Amino acid sequence: MRLTRVLIRRYLIGLGVAAAVVTADLITKRHAALDFDGDPVEVIPGFFGFTYVENPGGAFGMFQDGGVVIGIAALIVAIAVLVAMAHDRPLLETVALGFVVGGAVGNLVDRFARGEGIIDGPVIDWIELSIIPTFNIADASVTVAVALLLIYAWWTR
Repeated sequence: MRLTRVLIRRYLIGLGVAAAVVTADLITKRHAALDFDGDPVEVIPGFFGFTYVENPGGAFGMFQDGGVVIGIAALIVAIAVLVAMAHDRPLLETVALGFVVGGAVGNLVDRFARGEGIIDGPVIDWIELSIIPTFNIADASVTVAVALLLIYAWWTR
């Protein structure tokens, strides 16, 4: 009985984080499509701003014709991470896994909803930093997850 409650708690935390990421990602992408398409906003000139970009490929503009493959890979990663959540792990790792699932699902929603085929739609990117290509909340959540996992691994070694 205790194991079931622990497992349920772990999934509630991980899926809660994922749901928050997906919600924030979808809301901000909609906002970007309405407010930044054709009218970018410079917050810190030459360094930080908001713009609307449709990315049919992967992170950092790579694999521009690989949307379907990237979508399938994201689906596999999301499922694998959901399975990994079932294993006993520290809270920080569960939260990080929630960030990964949320990031994967956030971009998958675009790929499903915005394409002509099943999973070939472009992803909306809208956060612009001069030092890296334009990205979105889903992308940032995966980066945060990796950072959390690296910091935790270093901290506990």
